[in-house]
Amino acid sequence: MPQADIYLSLVVPTYNEDERLPQTLRRFQEYLSARSFSYEIVVVLDGPTDNTREALKSMTSEISHLRILDRKVNRGKGYTVKEGMLKAYGRVRLFADADNSTDISHFDKMHLLFEKGYDLVICSRDSKDAPDARQAVPQSLYKRLMGKTGNLFIQLLAVRGIWDTQCGFKAFRDYAAEEIFSQTVIDGWGFDIEVLALARALDYKIGIVPAQWINDPRSQFKLRAYVQVLWETVKVWHNLSRGKYKL
Repeated sequence: MPQADIYLSLVVPTYNEDERLPQTLRRFQEYLSARSFSYEIVVVLDGPTDNTREALKSMTSEISHLRILDRKVNRGKGYTVKEGMLKAYGRVRLFADADNSTDISHFDKMHLLFEKGYDLVICSRDSKDAPDARQAVPQSLYKRLMGKTGNLFIQLLAVRGIWDTQCGFKAFRDYAAEEIFSQTVIDGWGFDIEVLALARALDYKIGIVPAQWINDPRSQFKLRAYVQVLWETVKVWHNLSRGKYKL
């Protein structure tokens, strides 16, 4: 398929996902093959140390329009999403987690907002962002409390007015993806905050759709990651206040 003809690039940042990735890719293809628009699935390997490569290799003949970006060195989710977004070909570029905790069918609502002129559209698990949002299978209580407390800090410093910055399901028009991700410097979990802060600073129109989110207890996001996100929020605030980005 010619690169210029691709409507949707689905970018899947992947670390150690030998168990979950095959099922997720099958679900992605089930959804995308039933749509009228053209697409590609871009799996970006973040230096996995398990059997992810072998699991993925066994699926190359099963999954249509699959591209694999294989990096041997682990650099973090932020770096991995950036790599996929800048190497994608789609006119719309969506990144989604390898566990499909926010099901790919949420793109139906995103697609409608892109048709109304939005530059990027994000999913939120918080009803203060979108009334129908909910965690269908919620995180543990301590993770929810940490998330809510952390969000107040994130809003204070970097992204005011968005109550869920961390949902791993965000889509961008190609020009927005290229302008935003070409400037990001956060390689870790806090990259979502940097991306949204840059989108706001660049006056892009941000849409929010409600997520029906299902927690997977095997999540790679651990307690220490919350501390990392808060520290990276400070970095984003510092970069914005010191004019480190081209706005």
